[in-house]
Amino acid sequence: MLDTLADGGELGTNEVARRTAMTPSTVSRQLGTLAAAGLVERVEATGRYRLGIRLVHLANAVLTRLDVREVARPHLVDLVDMTGETATLSVPGDEDAITVDFVPGAHQVQPVSRLGRPSIAHATSAGKVMLAFSGRDLPDGPFRAYTARTVTDRQALARELERVREQGYAEAAGEREPGLTAIAAPIRSARGELEAIVALQGPSSRFDSAAVAAALPHVLQRADAISRELGWRPDA
Repeated sequence: MLDTLADGGELGTNEVARRTAMTPSTVSRQLGTLAAAGLVERVEATGRYRLGIRLVHLANAVLTRLDVREVARPHLVDLVDMTGETATLSVPGDEDAITVDFVPGAHQVQPVSRLGRPSIAHATSAGKVMLAFSGRDLPDGPFRAYTARTVTDRQALARELERVREQGYAEAAGEREPGLTAIAAPIRSARGELEAIVALQGPSSRFDSAAVAAALPHVLQRADAISRELGWRPDA
């Protein structure tokens, strides 16, 4: 229901029921519970519901503990200065990688980076890094095709993730958004676990194979530097 309100803005009880395939009576009870907790609020003038201000406090409580943002921020800025492309920082989510910080490139042409945006696990470089290095089971396929280049076969994705683990980074060219290329590398915690993901993305017309090859060492170096600042030691 919270996702529905996030997508729809202000919605009435019947609208929420229709979008969630729940009965209006169930929706009404649930909205009452959420409103009592401050997670949603009722607009008196219209009788509709919208997300509540308490969600901001909860989100800030989550972001406060993500110290990796403070450590990674200067490195994101440096990546943008060196390449001109957009640098992002994501953390593993339940299903996809979630953007928690980004620095827009000097020539950003499409607003594909924003806080909270999911990087689809099978269709983005950050998502593939999450699958490859988090130790989680590969979800069942077939997967949704966002473009003609999206990997939708489970076995094909498994082979690609093995290659990602071997080379230490992931690529995605036009797999979620046509004309967008991205590369990503894992950030390790002090215990060697996947803590976050640093990525670089840009229009495929400019961020082509040559530009990717030139930028890749910088992405890997920054991922390594952030990991070390978080306490990771590869020989430990």
